[in-house]
Amino acid sequence: MTLGTGDRVELLDLVARYALYADRRDLPALAGLFTADAVLVLPDAPRELHPARTFTGRDEIAGALSSLNAIPLTFHELAGQVLDAAGPDAATGHIACVAHHLTEREPGKPSDLAWHLRYTDTYRRSAGGWRFASRALQIDFIETRPVRRWRDA
Repeated sequence: MTLGTGDRVELLDLVARYALYADRRDLPALAGLFTADAVLVLPDAPRELHPARTFTGRDEIAGALSSLNAIPLTFHELAGQVLDAAGPDAATGHIACVAHHLTEREPGKPSDLAWHLRYTDTYRRSAGGWRFASRALQIDFIETRPVRRWRDA
């Protein structure tokens, strides 16, 4: 079974909206990308880079993602997407991403904490379209880069 072009476009849009809503801190829209019973598994970075903490349902997922509010500016850079059919209304995805977290660790010295990561996704089609049924984030490596200037968030 293969994904049709329309399904592939909708799934790529879902993944891109996750990045956009995370960067905009639109937590209601971000949580709305998940099914009501979805599971999100996040690492406990920087101590643990593998998925370790599980959040179930839109409310828990929104609560977990609210940690983004503590970061002045983020930029989620999608680096690659591989999507496969898993049934008539199910699919899987392997998404590569670089998540930039801009902060000012020292006054006047902004830096970019860059997470090079991969998402392992399962998607489910419902009446509202494709949604994340599960998403697990694994960090491959972390680097810190100096930043010359950034826009006001």
